[in-house]
Amino acid sequence: MAIVQKIGLALFLLALLLFTAMLGLDRYELSEEKLALAIDNEYHLQELVRIADERGMLGKEYGSSFAYAPALKNLLEAAGESLAAKAEEGLPEDVSRSAYTLPSWKRKNYLLPATKQASVGPVDRNPLLFLLLTVGLGIFGGLLYILPKFNLLPGIKHDHIYHRSMTRGLNLGIRGFFLGLTVVGILLYGVFYMGEEYFWPAVTVVLAGGISALVFYYQRSIKHQPAKSASPHLTGWLGVLTGIYLITFYVLLYWSPQHITSWMIMADPLSQVLNGGEASQWFIYGLLYTVVILVMGVRMFAKYQHNKYQQIRTASVMFFQTAFAFLIPEILVRLNYPYYDFKNIWPLNYTFFFDWNLDSLISSGALGVFMLGWGIALIVLGVPIITYFYGKRWYCSWVCGCGGLAETLGDPYRQLSDKSLRAWQYERWIIHGVLVFAVIMTMGVLYSYLPKNDVWFNQRNFLMLMMVLMSGAMGYAYSRWRAGTVDISKLGISFGVGVTVVLVGISAYHLATGSEQFFFLSSGSTRQWYGFLIGSAFAGVVGTGFYPLMGNRVWCRFGCPLAAYLGMVQRFKSRFRITTNGGQCISCGNCSTYCEMGIDVRWYAQRGQDIIRSSCVGCGVCSAVCPRGVLRLENSSADIDTRAEELRVLQVSEKEGVVLRE
Repeated sequence: MAIVQKIGLALFLLALLLFTAMLGLDRYELSEEKLALAIDNEYHLQELVRIADERGMLGKEYGSSFAYAPALKNLLEAAGESLAAKAEEGLPEDVSRSAYTLPSWKRKNYLLPATKQASVGPVDRNPLLFLLLTVGLGIFGGLLYILPKFNLLPGIKHDHIYHRSMTRGLNLGIRGFFLGLTVVGILLYGVFYMGEEYFWPAVTVVLAGGISALVFYYQRSIKHQPAKSASPHLTGWLGVLTGIYLITFYVLLYWSPQHITSWMIMADPLSQVLNGGEASQWFIYGLLYTVVILVMGVRMFAKYQHNKYQQIRTASVMFFQTAFAFLIPEILVRLNYPYYDFKNIWPLNYTFFFDWNLDSLISSGALGVFMLGWGIALIVLGVPIITYFYGKRWYCSWVCGCGGLAETLGDPYRQLSDKSLRAWQYERWIIHGVLVFAVIMTMGVLYSYLPKNDVWFNQRNFLMLMMVLMSGAMGYAYSRWRAGTVDISKLGISFGVGVTVVLVGISAYHLATGSEQFFFLSSGSTRQWYGFLIGSAFAGVVGTGFYPLMGNRVWCRFGCPLAAYLGMVQRFKSRFRITTNGGQCISCGNCSTYCEMGIDVRWYAQRGQDIIRSSCVGCGVCSAVCPRGVLRLENSSADIDTRAEELRVLQVSEKEGVVLRE
């Protein structure tokens, strides 16, 4: 390692150490003045100050957020109980009960700003200095480590990836232990975090057991041992520590942001410039997300100097993350418009149809209505049309922020993706299960949102419209079946019949009972659990925290509902495919090793078969690492209706010439 790289690595580690230590540098003071900066209700503030004074808490300092936050939480609970008791005796004149009492959801909303305002110490006094010493120094150190790589000869290099403790991966037993521990921990914490609700954790356990039974017994996977992990006998413990750090970061970000207020205070100066307000946990997350993609994007330029496609693709994800996902939404907030990421698409953007988002867009004038129309157009027109021409790579590998982080920060771990048949069987069940969950959740949200007193846009008409659409889908599927394309007919007819039956049942239930619930589900509870289990735990904690443990596309491969939607279009009706020249394949295995989506590309290459897997994100790395030019990314409409067959071969004869046999 060059001396410049050693200096860069040392500076980066120093910045990371200071970034972590910041969480313990400030103290927290409970005072009336600081509470007044966070509490926007005079009755709540007065009750909090009164109880704090009685308990001798006013003016008291706490050494860390882990001491202050529980004390503040207890104070908020006491104030809530006291105000509820006083409300029973009588409310002040011209004050509603909802404005006077302090319910649990309001207490939870007060916890973060009250903790942030109570902070006193070096970070609170010098936020810009700490921003430079952590984020700034980390960028500088990272670039010092990366830039010397541009002096290397172009071309892919393994660089002992299976010998390094950071990129070696885990043996199968330890990998299963980490995955099982994470799933159990998330479900148990979810019960506590969501107020002791057991329905959705129980559903998750039942579905997990059902999927496992299907994979192991119905699909006979129990008779086949999965492929060995990257390191069958050794474990990369440095990678494990990195994974634990990332998991801890996401747990604090999503579920305990009151403990990372020092990071938010540090980012306040930049937040004031961009959106005119103080930094939230989502601003600091967006800032770090963007910085990481930009710095690690430079690494991608150095690594793939020999491949123009990879360089342009990397520049694309860097641009979309910086402009569309970070800068434009923050500037929109400064201009008093809704925060909006123009490249985010439902169902990945699962909050798009939530009532608060629809109300915000509709009430924001012409631009807000345009945002609403833009989002719907991407779902209905953008995804199928663009995917038809370019495959799912147009989004997953060129635009998406999740994909951008996976392709940059996660690139050192792409070889850890499981290539076994068992992993593929799990993948199919889980990712389409998440898509169904997202559809049901969104239908419930829309059903509860649509006003009953509107003649043209009420719940009953909504259900009727959905049934008409499903009937249309069934008709299209039947026509495809008559045309001979069996696969899409099975998919379309099964989906259309299933959804139509469900909607008819829901409609009959509502007409008979007048219930406000979406069938037997509470739309509010369903969307909260979706946000917890899928939006936070799966996409964040597992999706990114497991980069060093299971590869860089765990979320994209197993969980992303938009990837499932894109994949179905790509599988059955897209011009995109990766063609192979089996005659030149030397079976080196580079393509399979570096496939982040767990596709055994070499199996296809050895047989001269096109790669049309729905999971393929078209990153093109398999082509970039091939030493013989066997693989090519192409867009062609030739044999578009039959390319999804299991086996296709070309036969050459004097009589018939070149013929495609199936």
